[in-house]
Amino acid sequence: MHLKITPKHLLLLLAGWTFALSAAAQWQWIGKDGRKVFSDRPPPADIQDKDILKQPGGRGRAKAPVAATEPTEGAAPVTAATAAPAAKANTPKISGKDAELEAKKKKLEEEEAAKKKVDEEKVAKARADNCERAKKAMVTIQSGARISTTNTKGEREIMDDNARAAENKRLQAIMDSDCK
Repeated sequence: MHLKITPKHLLLLLAGWTFALSAAAQWQWIGKDGRKVFSDRPPPADIQDKDILKQPGGRGRAKAPVAATEPTEGAAPVTAATAAPAAKANTPKISGKDAELEAKKKKLEEEEAAKKKVDEEKVAKARADNCERAKKAMVTIQSGARISTTNTKGEREIMDDNARAAENKRLQAIMDSDCK
């Protein structure tokens, strides 16, 4: 197969390279909360130059080198143990927590707890109402007085002994579940 390079192919190749180069334009810096931030836009003005780790064009900013000091007479020699605290002082502290996110999470948890408490209070009130109604109905059923009900056609019917026993059982179940 013979590959023919035409101006059209060169133009497409050039356009592809342009887009690839613009995709490589990335910024990297350490934010106020100590986390690394990656973006295609420059960091805000309040970010110091020492916190910018990488910028477009391959001009990554090197961290300031730790100056090696010569021990003077009478001074203790610099060892790995004595150099470590100085190195730790230069590194940014990464907390791993976002204060704003934690505050929002805490507020959401408090709202959920308040909502759950309100729901539990509603359920408790409904149970108390059901218990009170069941007790009153139970007194009426056990009184032995004639009780009439209305059927689906709107006609009055007098409860017989079987219906009275079924209603007594139903009310007892309600009292067992709601009267605690």
